[in-house]
Amino acid sequence: MRLSGRGIDCVRGGREVFSHLDFDAAAGEALAVTGPNGAGKTSLLRMIAGLLTPSAGSIDLKGGEAELTLPEQAHYLGHRDALKPALSVAGNLAFWRDFFGGEPGDTAQSLAAMGLDHAIHLPAAYLSAGQRRRLSLARLLAVKRPIWLLDEPASALDSAGQSLFAGLMRDHLARGGLIVAATHGPLGIEAKQLRIGGGQ
Repeated sequence: MRLSGRGIDCVRGGREVFSHLDFDAAAGEALAVTGPNGAGKTSLLRMIAGLLTPSAGSIDLKGGEAELTLPEQAHYLGHRDALKPALSVAGNLAFWRDFFGGEPGDTAQSLAAMGLDHAIHLPAAYLSAGQRRRLSLARLLAVKRPIWLLDEPASALDSAGQSLFAGLMRDHLARGGLIVAATHGPLGIEAKQLRIGGGQ
């Protein structure tokens, strides 16, 4: 499996954000997208996820499931935690599991893997910022997809949470998964670098 972009231009609100961008990432690889605020890191992830259309250029996936589109094979996890405050921890994850077509038995196991099994019945409104991030990250485990598109995935995580998530990313890559992550800091795993803006 190989994900690639060629000659990608991004224009938002009539402003050119970046242009002529190329990238490559293969199965088992992580690509860290870095650059200053406003350089287009999130826009690039959203283009790969099919939520934005490049002004020019192309994004292609080779070697994935032939009957599925690229967005159907990817998890896009934004920098904001999309949670329903009144729903329980388990209820929030079950919502996303059902939305993405996961298996019914994966919820409790995914929450345990993220260290949230003690809070399974708590409303999401009672979670700390770090716990909310862990709950969002549990979506990656509850529904198996080969491509993870992560926007500042370690934001709000303490050092234990960062170490835990780094281990999960390494496991995903070891199983042939692929990660593209927009980040301002180290991911905690080996990754290729793609810098946008700032004198690229």
